[in-house]
Amino acid sequence: MSLVRRNTANDLMTFPSGILTMQREINNLFDSFFRGSVEDSGLITTAWNPAVDITEQDLTFVVKVELPGVPREDVRITIQDNMLTIRGEKKQEKETKGTNFHRTERSYGSFQRSFSLPSSVKADAIEAKYADGVLSITLPKAEEAKRKEIEVKVR
Repeated sequence: MSLVRRNTANDLMTFPSGILTMQREINNLFDSFFRGSVEDSGLITTAWNPAVDITEQDLTFVVKVELPGVPREDVRITIQDNMLTIRGEKKQEKETKGTNFHRTERSYGSFQRSFSLPSSVKADAIEAKYADGVLSITLPKAEEAKRKEIEVKVR
């Protein structure tokens, strides 16, 4: 018996094009559903979920959230039961008469992101800074969670 290598790209080329088009449309339908897109009078609006980076350093955890166009006053940070929650709203600019929109891609609306915190975070010492559309939250670790080095003596 001999093994034959299959080339799936060639297999797809022989597939009827109508089926591939239908597959592409189904994929687009599922993609738009899971992105939260809703078609409203010809414009597509998307549920907005700001991007977040979480890093760990020796003494702290740092959470950075991209919030372009969101005023500081519209952002709320809460901690409850070792859960960090960031809420806010990016408001859509008012439409002006005589303006024709040719394309609208920016997302608007309320958002909420929640993250479980390790028990090693000192909740009463958390600091937040907001500059250039980036929210930085510094979560200091408790003393017992900080890395300790113990010298090993060889005898």
